Amino acid sequence: QLQVEESGGGWVQPGGSLRLSCAASGFTLGDYATAWFRQAPGKEREAVACISSAGGRAIYVPSLEGRFTPSRDSDRDTAYLQMNTLKPEDTAIYYCAVPRWRNCQGPSPQKYTYWGQGTQVTVSS
Repeated sequence: QLQVEESGGGWVQPGGSLRLSCAASGFTLGDYATAWFRQAPGKEREAVACISSAGGRAIYVPSLEGRFTPSRDSDRDTAYLQMNTLKPEDTAIYYCAVPRWRNCQGPSPQKYTYWGQGTQVTVSS
């Protein structure tokens, strides 16, 4: 069974940092792009960032440039989303999503096939 799973969410104070992880079972994550989405209460799911299998990066929310960084570790076959200087408006459920392609497929959720269950990130004082 092909699955992806996120981990690393939690509560953090404004200005803090978290690193989310995404791992796969049933396939090699590094053979595909990995995207990160988030969904805040009452809002639509939005694309945050993506990293291709070759390491090319994309940030889909301009205000996150410089704060959020996608990466991957080929030895661990894991993708990460480093989130720095977190703000209360970053509070959301964060998902990793994998398309059937090596390259990122843009910000549309429909382009991504495998989804994790999500991990909650809460930023508050």
